Formats: sequence, structure tokens, C-alpha cells
Amino acid sequence: MKEIVFLNRNKDKWEKFEHLINHPSASNPDTLANLYIQLTDDLSYSRTFYPNSATTAYLNQLSMRVHQQIYKNRKVKKGAFKKFWTLDLPLTLFEARKQLLYAFLIFFVSVLIGVISSRGDQAFVRTILGDDYVNMTLDNIKKNDPMAVYKQHGQTSMFLGITVNNVRVSILAFVFGIFTAFGTGYILFSNGVMLGSFTYFFVRHDLFWESTRVIWIHGALEISVIIIAGAAGMVLGNSLIFTGSLPRKTSIQIGVRKGVKIIAGIFPIFVVAGFLEGYVTRHTDMPMVLSWTIILSSFAFIIWYFVLHPIKVYKNQNK
Repeated sequence: MKEIVFLNRNKDKWEKFEHLINHPSASNPDTLANLYIQLTDDLSYSRTFYPNSATTAYLNQLSMRVHQQIYKNRKVKKGAFKKFWTLDLPLTLFEARKQLLYAFLIFFVSVLIGVISSRGDQAFVRTILGDDYVNMTLDNIKKNDPMAVYKQHGQTSMFLGITVNNVRVSILAFVFGIFTAFGTGYILFSNGVMLGSFTYFFVRHDLFWESTRVIWIHGALEISVIIIAGAAGMVLGNSLIFTGSLPRKTSIQIGVRKGVKIIAGIFPIFVVAGFLEGYVTRHTDMPMVLSWTIILSSFAFIIWYFVLHPIKVYKNQNK
């Protein structure tokens, strides 16, 4: 490629980078890190093909400024934890808002497929949930305690087991993004069909509301984090396919960084969901008002922090 073509293709990007360096309040460490990766790739290319040019000197100087900015930010540890939750993560979630919507739609459609399939074929629920679980629940229904499964194990062991399982499923939803977004889509689809089959199983036995007010005490957070983890997986998957003007390696590095940040952001919710399932859900006779307060509060928090708050933070950063 001729140097003038290389320059014209990238000059707008470099000017944007200069603006971010000159106005650090308009960016965050993650943005600067992504910027540094892209600049070093451009600098490497320029050094190879135009070693003594003004373009190479300019990129070298620009890269040094970005490096200094990153180094300066890394030395400032005070407030880093708060900044992650109030700025870095919300901005990453804003960038991933389309993937979050797609993950939700895939999961929602999968739930409907599970419901429709279970309604059309009563054996379908056994295929999805397994004979042991179905038979055990039928026995519990006959004993007039359909939610007894949540009382079978000790509170602490159940809390730890559920938390580990939630982490496993969410990490799978993210890691399967390496097989492009279809890998993550498969995890979302299988879990959505399972939830749909599970839900209709109780509908068929006239236990929809009773099961809902118990199961969704922990399910509101549990299902939400699976969908959010699916969005992280799609961010990773898209970085493999839609690289834009970036080298594939750079695009993947950025996708991994964003996805890991989202997974780190939902880790505390794993713990809370596991706690609710281990210690709270088992109290199936708790007042209905309390059950629905927990459920609705959980959904309200998810919608606020993972959907509405990122929009607000983004607008505040771009005033």
C-alpha cells in the first residue's frame, strides 16, 4: 500500500486518538488501552514499509503519549474500584447494548419454543429435564409440596453448588463466543428451551403462580446474568467476524477485554442469586408480598444498572 493511501485510510482515526489524549476526561483506561493496541499495530506496519517517513515518526510520538497516559492512570489506584462500577463497566455495557438485546431476544424466543414444544408433546419435558427430575417433582406435587426440591440439601452446600453452576453456565455462554455468536446462541437457546419446558410443566399442573413466586426469587437474577453473559459472548464472537479496519488479532483482544469486563461485572450477582436459592427460596410458605418484592426488586435492579444506567453514563460523558 502506498504511504498516502495508508495515511488517508487512518488519519481520521489518529485525529480521534489525539483528541482523546488531549481530553482524558472523555475517555477511560479501557478506551486508551484499545487505542494503544491499534496504534502499535499501525506503527509496526509503518515501520516495516515506511521506516524513515514522517508518518512513522508521528505514530511513534503518538504511541508514546498514549503509553504515558495509560501508565499514569495505572499508578492511580485510589478510586479504581469505584470507577469500575460507576464508569468503566457502564460504558462497556452501553457499547454492548445491541448484543444484550440480541441475547435477550434469542433467550425469549427459546423459552417460547420450550413452552410450545412441551404443550404439543408431553414427553418433551422429560427429554429436556430428565425422567428423574420429572418423577421427583410429580411425587412432590402429590405430597402437596411441589417446590420441595429446594429443601432437599443444606443451605450452605446448596448456596455453593448453585453459585458454582451459575458461574459455569455464564462462563460457557461467554467462552462459546469463540465459535462466533452462534456458539453463545446455542447456550442461550438450550437454557431458554429448558426454562420454557420447566415453566409449562407447572402450568400443566395448575401451579404456574405458585411456582413462579418461588422459583423467580432467585431466577430473576439467575436468568438475567445468563443473558448478560450471552451478550459478553456475542461481543467476543463479533470481534472475530466484524473486525472493521482493525487487524483480527487486535479486534479479538478488544472483544476479550470487553467480554471479561462484563463477566466480572456480573460476578457479584452470581453470589446473590446463589444465596437467594440456597437460603431464601426454600421458604416456600413466605408471605406472597415478600416473594414478589424480592422478584420485582431484582428485575428493577437489573434493568436499571445494566440497561438504563449505562445510557445515562454515556450521555454524561458526551455532554
